[in-house]
Amino acid sequence: MRHSVILDKEKCLGCTTCIKQCPTGAIRVRRGKAIILPNRCIDCGQCIRVCPHKAKRAICDELDALERFRYTVALVPSSLYTQFQNMKDIGQVLDGLLNIGFDDVFEVARASEMISAYDRKHGASERASSPLPQISSFCPAVVRLIRMRFPKLIPHIIPHVAPEELAAILARREAVEKTGYQPEEIGIFVVSPCPARRTVVYEPEGLSCRVIDGAFSMNDIYRRLLSAMEKPREKRTQSTVSIMGAGWAIAGGESAARLTGNYVAADGIDNVITMLEAIEDGRLSDVEFVELTACTEGCVGGCLVVENPFVARMRMKQLMKALPVSRGECRLAPEDESLLRWDKTPEYIPVLELDSDRGLAMEKMMQIEKMAADLPGLDCGSCGAPSCHALAEDIVRGIATEEDCIFKVRERMLYMSGTGDADDYLPPPFRKEQ
Repeated sequence: MRHSVILDKEKCLGCTTCIKQCPTGAIRVRRGKAIILPNRCIDCGQCIRVCPHKAKRAICDELDALERFRYTVALVPSSLYTQFQNMKDIGQVLDGLLNIGFDDVFEVARASEMISAYDRKHGASERASSPLPQISSFCPAVVRLIRMRFPKLIPHIIPHVAPEELAAILARREAVEKTGYQPEEIGIFVVSPCPARRTVVYEPEGLSCRVIDGAFSMNDIYRRLLSAMEKPREKRTQSTVSIMGAGWAIAGGESAARLTGNYVAADGIDNVITMLEAIEDGRLSDVEFVELTACTEGCVGGCLVVENPFVARMRMKQLMKALPVSRGECRLAPEDESLLRWDKTPEYIPVLELDSDRGLAMEKMMQIEKMAADLPGLDCGSCGAPSCHALAEDIVRGIATEEDCIFKVRERMLYMSGTGDADDYLPPPFRKEQ
């Protein structure tokens, strides 16, 4: 898989800050450097947020990628508008994007409103034929998390494309009609607030083929827009944003636009996991819809944005006061409603399987549990694994040894010396005697 989150080894000091923050246990520290296990990474960007040395970063496309196409369109998420202070007109941002090299713009909020309208029309019948609660497919990091850690909940995911994917399909169609170019001559690029959205550009979750040609980091586009927005154009580009569409950028906005009766909205990866565990345990049977976003406050809290997520949410609320509730033109024709549907069902990602043979897997599981019980259980991270159980699993898988645990080293030293106190070799928090 083509991941967006990568490690800069030159900046990494092996501090282990990141290993406990990863929701899928995808990071280890070995020989003084962090290692990202690609098969476990969901590109949520949590490690980017917490790394004190800026050793984790997201890779996105460079602006010269526009040169590969005869005509280019920027997919503009509403979260981009919240990055600017004292912005009075959304058209300033749209004009700025045209000034930095795009030929046209398409606001993702248009597609968001279309999905909301579709759900208000067909949501009740779809909920009647699917397990409840339904889980939003909006956040790609959450969808991949479910595929990896909560596979039993895959049928709960609403099989709808993400707004930027629908926006890309519609934007390409409009560009073909406007220019007469072939579809492959038109480049569709999204301004991404997080690495997960960049990843699904190349590896879509519910589509069998790509519909977006690339993704630019929002903080990079923001810097370019600061000067580009000041250049006047002959005619100001008009926004098509509404409250129903723009609200998707903040936590709870999708639920509000769907007008779902009983819903729960949770943001932040830890809260998302708590909610998924509750659904898996059957404790949300009275809830119809669950909106989950891995980033705090929703997309405005992505790790590729510039502004503080709480300030960005405030700005979005202020922006929405001046917007119409909805746009009448933001409706899909009945023959286009199939564009909303996934054309493939996401499958379980078996990265946590110990062995393809069930018997051997059970045997390894018993070894892991026995090994974990023999470890101190402090989950200190000194071994380079996020927990003692993770270290036990690494040992059984053959990628770590028992001596990686500092407490096991202490026990061995005491056994070999027969005298003295090996506490002197331990960090102060772990010494038994002070």
